[in-house]
Amino acid sequence: MSFVDLERSFGGQPPRLGVVLSRIDVGRGREELYRDQLPELLQSLANQTRVASVSASSAIEGVTVDPSRAERIIEAGSQARFRNRNEQEFAGYRDAMEAIMNAEQQESLTVPLILSVHRDLFRHTDARGGYLKTDDNLLVSYEKGHREELFAPPPWQRTEWFLTELVERYNEAVDDHVAHSIVLVSAFILDLLAIHPVADGNGRVARILTTQQLLARGYGVSRYVSVEQRIYDTKNGYYDSLYRSQRDWHEGEHSIWPWTEYLAGVLAESYDTFETGIAAARGLDRLTKQERVRVWALEHAPLVFRLRDVRRALPGVSDPTIGLVLRRLRDEGLFRSTEDGPNSTWHRLSRGVRPR
Repeated sequence: MSFVDLERSFGGQPPRLGVVLSRIDVGRGREELYRDQLPELLQSLANQTRVASVSASSAIEGVTVDPSRAERIIEAGSQARFRNRNEQEFAGYRDAMEAIMNAEQQESLTVPLILSVHRDLFRHTDARGGYLKTDDNLLVSYEKGHREELFAPPPWQRTEWFLTELVERYNEAVDDHVAHSIVLVSAFILDLLAIHPVADGNGRVARILTTQQLLARGYGVSRYVSVEQRIYDTKNGYYDSLYRSQRDWHEGEHSIWPWTEYLAGVLAESYDTFETGIAAARGLDRLTKQERVRVWALEHAPLVFRLRDVRRALPGVSDPTIGLVLRRLRDEGLFRSTEDGPNSTWHRLSRGVRPR
């Protein structure tokens, strides 16, 4: 466990990691500034991020949902109706994430909090969410048709002890400022995944708790940028860094740095994306309303979007103006739509150019 021998685990930080952590801290400072100055813009970014984050984190574990259904499930909240198990688990991730995002103050990290996240994940299924595993589980790979055991978590009978010990030691390390907050969070997540405390959904629980602990430490970039999407896009690096950092974990001879450097890199890049998004959105304010819609659609919109996505991204622009510009873009051959009206889905066919 990473929090037993603190000097061995947290000593010898790679110099290059310090540079990345500084980038993250600068981003955090800018985030605090924007939160005071641009609350409406940040809310718009948060609305755009929700679907991407839930979709990407679920997809990492093989839980995929049709994009059009994903948006409906998230918007429907407790009124959602599900077609299959994937949609049920997708809605559970939505519930777990929104419980954290909407909290006025983040809860202290406890074993009950971890289990409540797991309970939320499976609340719409018939699975037994919110309980520790009662069987051993192995982390295996089936690459190229061969079964390879990657890591064996502690025996299930010792799960409660390991998890309780981890939570207590982590909280003490946080209180004592043993290392940079990002380093401590990454080490906690590494140990949590090594313990693998629940029968299913360990990766999703870990990513939700990553967000929760980052928010508790004042790092809110995951509200405005899909950190989960960045992890999904680099999932080979995600799994490789975990594998390298979990090597010799049972003996206490492992290195937290491969995993920590990966996670810190993801967060630094997310803050860079956040800054770029803020700059782009502020640049739109200098354009006419029709120009704003055109630039947003061509340069910032996802490949598939709906009218309400434009409305969220561009508060103050009327639906008729949005519809007018989108129809012009369709006539130019840059977009296609499923139908006319507020329920239409728009697909970008190619990137255009900024109007002059």
